[in-house]
Amino acid sequence: MRLSEVNLFGVYVAPISVMMVVAWLATIILRRVLGRFDLMRYVWHPALFVFALYMILLSSFVLLITG
Repeated sequence: MRLSEVNLFGVYVAPISVMMVVAWLATIILRRVLGRFDLMRYVWHPALFVFALYMILLSSFVLLITG
């Protein structure tokens, strides 16, 4: 599948920017769930963990969309 520009309110943006926003929102939701159940206390470096989680989500979205 070929990625093409996304028309966002009359402005053409790259599809990776839309995927980055979606991955960021999913990361925020997962961070809140982990915080709600107090699972972040088992993580050695929380900022590094959240960054790795974001990168995993973003790469998964890219792989799913490009097939």
